[in-house]
Amino acid sequence: AAMVQKYQSPVRVYKHPFELIMAAYERRFPTCPLIPMFVASDTVNEYKSEDEAIHVIERRCKLDIDAPRLLKKIAGVDYVYFVQKNSLNRRERTLHIEAYNETFSNRVIINEHCCYTVHPDNEDWTCFEQSASLDIKSFFGFESTVEKIAMKQYTSNIKKGKEIIEYYLKQLEEEGITFVPRWTPPVACKLESSTSHTRRPVSPAINIPDSATKEGLNNKELLNTSSSPSEPTAGTPDDKLDADYIKRYLGDLTPMQESCLIRLRQWLQETHKGKIPKDEHILRFLRARDFNIDKAREILCQSLTWRKQHQVDYILDTWNPPQVLQDYYAGGWHHHDKDGRPLYVLRLGQMDTKGLVRALGEEALLRYVLSINEEGLRRCEENTKVFGRPISSWTCLVDLEGLNMRHLWRPGVKALLRIIEVVEANYPETLGRLLILRAPRVFPVLWTLVSPFIDDNTRKKFLIYAGNDYQGPGGLLDYIDKEIIPDFLGGECMCEVPEGGLVPKSLYRTAEELENEDIKLWTETIYQSASVFKGAPHEVLIQIVDASSVITWDFDVCKGDIVFNIFHSKRAPQPPKKDSLGAHSITSPGGNNIQLIDKVWQLGRDYSMVESPLICKEGESVQGSHVTRWPGFYILQWKFHSMPACATTNLPRVDDVLASLQVSSHKCKVMYYTEVIGSEDFRGSMTSLESSHSGFSQLSAATTSSSQSHSSSMISR
Repeated sequence: AAMVQKYQSPVRVYKHPFELIMAAYERRFPTCPLIPMFVASDTVNEYKSEDEAIHVIERRCKLDIDAPRLLKKIAGVDYVYFVQKNSLNRRERTLHIEAYNETFSNRVIINEHCCYTVHPDNEDWTCFEQSASLDIKSFFGFESTVEKIAMKQYTSNIKKGKEIIEYYLKQLEEEGITFVPRWTPPVACKLESSTSHTRRPVSPAINIPDSATKEGLNNKELLNTSSSPSEPTAGTPDDKLDADYIKRYLGDLTPMQESCLIRLRQWLQETHKGKIPKDEHILRFLRARDFNIDKAREILCQSLTWRKQHQVDYILDTWNPPQVLQDYYAGGWHHHDKDGRPLYVLRLGQMDTKGLVRALGEEALLRYVLSINEEGLRRCEENTKVFGRPISSWTCLVDLEGLNMRHLWRPGVKALLRIIEVVEANYPETLGRLLILRAPRVFPVLWTLVSPFIDDNTRKKFLIYAGNDYQGPGGLLDYIDKEIIPDFLGGECMCEVPEGGLVPKSLYRTAEELENEDIKLWTETIYQSASVFKGAPHEVLIQIVDASSVITWDFDVCKGDIVFNIFHSKRAPQPPKKDSLGAHSITSPGGNNIQLIDKVWQLGRDYSMVESPLICKEGESVQGSHVTRWPGFYILQWKFHSMPACATTNLPRVDDVLASLQVSSHKCKVMYYTEVIGSEDFRGSMTSLESSHSGFSQLSAATTSSSQSHSSSMISR
């Protein structure tokens, strides 16, 4: 299989005039002590123009490649020969270098092009650029080995290039040479030359003789390389990345990494006429795919499309987060960590994720998280300027104090997973470190659910502290300065992050309202609503194939009081008849009402109760799970809760009467969501949910079967 590797360098700037750089460059030949593999070079061809402005020299270079002896033996060579053709134009002040391999030229094709030109903004500085391609057609079955050797040799040479020039510049300086005069036309030539030549300094705009001479020489085909490549450089230097800029703003990249960045950026400039992302952001996508340029291009393009669709570029300027978020979202930016990374503090344990999802819907929550990420990008850029070194990611401190079962509410976790997914796809490599503090007992359950969605690279950056461990050695002080540790973690710094707290139920919106939201970044609400009447419960069928699955439920009693039951049956219930809504269908357009349990079925014979009934009052939220013991059919049932008469007098109590009057037409309303999880997904978590004493460290070991307790239903009021 043919592999073509390409390389494109950034622009390297030497703050010395072109002529001095040429004097240094010439000293590399015929051999150079700084390049041990460069054993010898012979001049094969040479041409000088009469006025000495043009000098073309072709050399055959002998290289001793650092390759395994076995490979050299198989290839049958000790040395590799390259042909290098240098075209110097002293008038234009350019040097073009073309090189290609002579050895194995039918198996491997290596082409290299370098040029030294005058800096477009300063004529006393010199720019250097190089590009190359490597195409391995075949090499005795050792193609990939040869590719590795070639890449290794090549990148080490690139690194050396600058050292070599600087070494010879120093040598020249020690010899007292710090200035080399520019080329001037010889006197004899001046008389013959046209008059426009002498007028040149007066009106530099007239560039005629230049191109005329150039064309004249082109006929000799000596300048075929040097005519075009230098032009774009002079025209738009801003389109190119220079090596110093990369080091200062983007970090220490290997030559191949620089090349990937330059090539991907070039491709974007050619194909995306709109706004192209900042260099540091392009680099994040490359890092996320280990500098595989095709994979990085794919995810970057998807992200650019996504940004356009959702107007993400304008989110910071145009979108105002709803008041609920400003009041109840317990997160915010807080100074920076010891590495200069912006620091984001999230008091997840204090935050009512369920309330926020119910009051806002997933969309607004996602938008808010996106605006936080956009702000993060902006802060990285700012800190890069302030600290004088590249900062491309932020640190996130998550305090889990207060985390409870409410945070494990499945739709809340689902919303969290979706948010993580969108952030992972569009803000790769932005999380420098994640410090998770005061992790409680239920945390591992959350972690089991969340971790599969998190990229491996990202996961390596997580540090998790249980209880007060963060105060000990290896804790928070290693990463964050003492002065800015927030007050709620026992520090002295007032932290502006909102306290969080429960979102009032009055702010919740109904499923219908959430469904009618204009902006839809993702799915419809995952809740279904149902109506429950006296004598007409609502039932949901779940078929279980694998004996030990986990049925999870989560519902809110919107109106009235109900009893929740879960039954098991070996026989399949008959599908409900079309008219099962009966007389009630008109009163409940919003919610469905289905009965599955046949009137003739007997409890204990046809079906059995697998959990004790749970009475749920209006306004309550219930989450729970049941580990199934047998395959077959499970039925979840929400039943109208009729008021018990007063035990002593058998007469209804006053408040019961009042309560029953409030329930108009004896109709209750539930919003519910159910899901079945395979036992293998839940096994690690079941024990930690149920045994109250399981310590944080034993969790990984605790995967025992969960027969001792079969359900955990809990109500958060």
